[in-house]
Parts: sequence; C-alpha cells; structure tokens
Amino acid sequence: MKLHVFAPALFALLAQAALAAPTTYVIDPSHTYPSFEADHMGMSYWRGKLNKNAGAIVYDKASGAGSVEVSMDLASIDFGLAAMNAWATGKDFFNVEKNPSALYKGRFDAIKAGMPTQVQGELSLNGQTHPLTLTIHQLKCMPHPMLKRDFCGADASATFNRADFGLGAGKDWGFKMDVNLRIQVEAVAKE
Repeated sequence: MKLHVFAPALFALLAQAALAAPTTYVIDPSHTYPSFEADHMGMSYWRGKLNKNAGAIVYDKASGAGSVEVSMDLASIDFGLAAMNAWATGKDFFNVEKNPSALYKGRFDAIKAGMPTQVQGELSLNGQTHPLTLTIHQLKCMPHPMLKRDFCGADASATFNRADFGLGAGKDWGFKMDVNLRIQVEAVAKE
C-alpha cells in the first residue's frame, strides 16, 4: 500500500495523541482564593481566605490523571477583621516571619467516568507536613473566552486538625481543632 493511503489515519492518530497529552495550567491568582472556617469556642465559626496564591495544575483530560500544587501566602490571610489578621500572622499563631507560606501538593485520584474525584496529597503548614485528601466537588475545563487558551476551574475541600501542625492555640479554652479548608481555583493553560 502507498503512504498517501495511510497518511490521513496517521495524522488523526498523532492529533489524538497530542490532545491526550497532559497540559500544565498556571493558577490565576485573581480567581483563586483558598478559604477556611475554624471554630471559635463552640460559639461560632470564623471564616477567612488567603488573598495571595500561586501554583500549577497538570491535567490529562483524556485519562483524568494529573497533579496540583498550590502555594498560599499566609501573610495575606483575611478574616475580615484587621486585629484577627494581625494575631493570626503573628508569633502566637502562624508566625509568618518564620513560616511565610502553606503548600498543598497532590495527585488526582479516584477517577470516575474520566474525571478525578479526589486529590491525594500533603499539606505543609507551620513547618510540618501531613497527608490530606481533598474531595473534588467540581472540575470543568473550557476555552477561555478572552485569552483563547484552555482553562480549568475546580472546587475541592478537606478537613484537618490544626493541632497536628502545632497550631493548638485556643484548645484549652474549648476551641475545636478541626479546620475546614476549601480550595477554589482557576488556572489557564501555559502558552
């Protein structure tokens, strides 16, 4: 057989392989705000967010495989109350001079119908690293309407015990140590 008979099939196979390759997406800091809620003496929950974040997502849409890395600037913590922000970033809690950031790194897991439903990873906080599995509530990719590149967005959450990271302030006053972490992220494909 002649090569020109196989050429269209070969080009289609190569195009499909190119589409199946993992893509690296750079986190858009203006659309990514990890947030949290923590108990206040059993009376209420304090909620806040981290305003400065960076990182990347590698995602293979064909297989659902990939990885996530989100770096969170702890000095950008925002409870909506300046005094609480100052305390949280000070030496009695996060001590951002010593530990300026938190880092979450993980791999997509529990793939169902081609989509990951979890991220198996680790949270590094206050100089300590512990396993933390995020549940993915939503993951969507589409062409960015203005940048004309692919972009993805996701919403994921987990709960961790802050005392495990050496952040036990308030425990003696009846504060619960569980913190609900929610990471909502948007990321644009690298050029």
